[in-house]
Amino acid sequence: MPTTRTGLPQAAFAVALLVSAVVLFLPSSGVPTAPPGTDKVVHLLVFAALAGTGRWAGMPRVPLGAALLAYAVGSELVQGLTPIGRSMSAADVVADVVGIVLGLLVWEALTRRER
Repeated sequence: MPTTRTGLPQAAFAVALLVSAVVLFLPSSGVPTAPPGTDKVVHLLVFAALAGTGRWAGMPRVPLGAALLAYAVGSELVQGLTPIGRSMSAADVVADVVGIVLGLLVWEALTRRER
């Protein structure tokens, strides 16, 4: 999936980033209740979407992965150290990293087929 001149890939990444900010920084009072483990799946999917749309937008793999890793760790620090009522979780960071790797691998597999 090559980057197009329409701006769609950049818009998709911007939307994924906006969604991630809402999901990660919503105060605890706004977080819906869900079965145990659901939050880990959400973390994985959010970061997979960020990685995939980031690559589609033309961002190089290593800098994108490093930036997303920093975002994953930073988001957990914000959750735990601010008064939004959320908590830090190493398991969330692990889910984020799995999502990043998954998103990058899926992107590579899709673009390898096109070559």
